[in-house]
Amino acid sequence: MSTRSASDIERTLLAEAFTPLGWFHVNAGDGVPNPADGAAARTVVLIGNAGPAMWQRFSAERVPATQTLDEWSSAVLAPLAAKLDATAHFPFAKPPLPFQRWAARAGTVHTSPLGMSIHAEYGLWHAYRAAFAFSEEIALPAHADPEHPCDTCADRPCLTTCPVNAFSGTAYDVPACAAHLNTPQGADCMDLGCRARRACPVGRDFVYAPAQALFHMSAFVRARSQND
Repeated sequence: MSTRSASDIERTLLAEAFTPLGWFHVNAGDGVPNPADGAAARTVVLIGNAGPAMWQRFSAERVPATQTLDEWSSAVLAPLAAKLDATAHFPFAKPPLPFQRWAARAGTVHTSPLGMSIHAEYGLWHAYRAAFAFSEEIALPAHADPEHPCDTCADRPCLTTCPVNAFSGTAYDVPACAAHLNTPQGADCMDLGCRARRACPVGRDFVYAPAQALFHMSAFVRARSQND
């Protein structure tokens, strides 16, 4: 077991405006690539954003203004991983890596009725930006095993708030959502973020600010137009 402290890693990440979103020791079948030093990956830390810190840093640092969040994340997190003697893996890698499987292994999230991962503290307002793979087995905090927050939400407003009923609880009508965002009636979702997502009562303190919401919604609309 490594003498490296998980709390030290957490403090380093928070100081760099990122949030640790889960930890796990690697088992066979987890699909974690080996670190750059060629040794087997033994510990993974999932890294992302929750709260405004990462967005504020990205807004201040992105150069040029057209730099994408993925490009900036790679430029910032790859050297940070190297500083921690880890290898950074990204959710936008090709072929894609199993980040949802890793999130389940970390035991910090559940699947919401919208299909997004919901965190007991951050709600729907978090996202994975990277996974740091360590060749050491680092002593990790015990799993809290949080209860599924949706189990005690009787009203489930997330399923009744969407203006075009894009969410059924089992499926997401992406074309209907994208078409709505391209209309004047879709300005509320476009400017402030998905209305169904905003209806969730969990993690209200972490709701994206309008500028961040507009950035992500605009990226979604652009991606849809490129794929149509």
